[in-house]
Amino acid sequence: MKALGQHLILEFYGCNPAALSSVAKVQEAMLKAARSAGATVIDSVFHNFKPHGVSGVVVIAQSHFAIHTWPEHRYASADLFTCGEKIKPWKAFNTVKKLFRAASFSVINLERGLLPE
Repeated sequence: MKALGQHLILEFYGCNPAALSSVAKVQEAMLKAARSAGATVIDSVFHNFKPHGVSGVVVIAQSHFAIHTWPEHRYASADLFTCGEKIKPWKAFNTVKKLFRAASFSVINLERGLLPE
């Protein structure tokens, strides 16, 4: 079987609340993550919720990266969905973890689009 894509479902705990509260910081982190993975960024849209949180998506030529933050809980969830073999989603994961200063995390790694070779 060959996978068309890889999907990392991420949870980050104990993050820096200031980093999770700012649209600019969350967007910057996700764009840096996409670039660190070798992805081609097409566009991004981010929104700040009142009183807390940011949601956003980075559309990449190889699929998408999405995030939702709960700064009041020092928590963020993200999914990094990449297609092809050249993109390195684990590099993106490490970039986000570092920029949010996550104390702990969990990762679910799914292979998507499993097709017979």
